[in-house]
Amino acid sequence: MSVLIKPLVTEKVSAMNEDGKYGFVVSKDANKIQIKTAVEKAYGVTVESVNTMVYPGKTKSRYTKSRIITGTTPSFKKAIVKVSDGDVIDFYSGI
Repeated sequence: MSVLIKPLVTEKVSAMNEDGKYGFVVSKDANKIQIKTAVEKAYGVTVESVNTMVYPGKTKSRYTKSRIITGTTPSFKKAIVKVSDGDVIDFYSGI
């Protein structure tokens, strides 16, 4: 099981990158200590703090020609990781 699922590359998180904060979508059962060690191992940086938040899935409905289709969006856990001064995570290096 991988703790880090994918990095968050949004406009809001990109603005926080200047302060040394980076966002990740993580596994729902991962705790802060596991997230810290996974980021330090994957990117070779020193992590100062980890803040996590769980987003519940929302119900969505769609009106089609034959019937109403309902479903839910998946729930996920997001982590905001603050790295020490001077450390930088470059998500675009492999492109």
